[in-house]
Amino acid sequence: MTAGDDGRGGSVPQGGPLLRFAEAVVARDQPALVDARAELASALGGAGLIDAAAVAGLFNAIDRVADATGIPLEQWKADDTADFRGAIGIDRFAAAGEKGGARQ
Repeated sequence: MTAGDDGRGGSVPQGGPLLRFAEAVVARDQPALVDARAELASALGGAGLIDAAAVAGLFNAIDRVADATGIPLEQWKADDTADFRGAIGIDRFAAAGEKGGARQ
């Protein structure tokens, strides 16, 4: 999830299992997710696994809420993502023009 991470999660308690879970969620890697869930449940218990899954789900929801409310994309992010936004067609969407993209 972060450049230069050693895979152990730094100084975060149980950071390694949390990091592997987050990476599996973001990558939508089902085999890795099965392993990461088991590892996380072993490290933090069932309640910890549920909390981690809730946080992962909330990141998706928070992003959608920010988009729906029209929070503008910072100019540096617009500049840094211009090439792949165009390549995958994000700039076609109506809100793109309000967030630093170019509507087509």
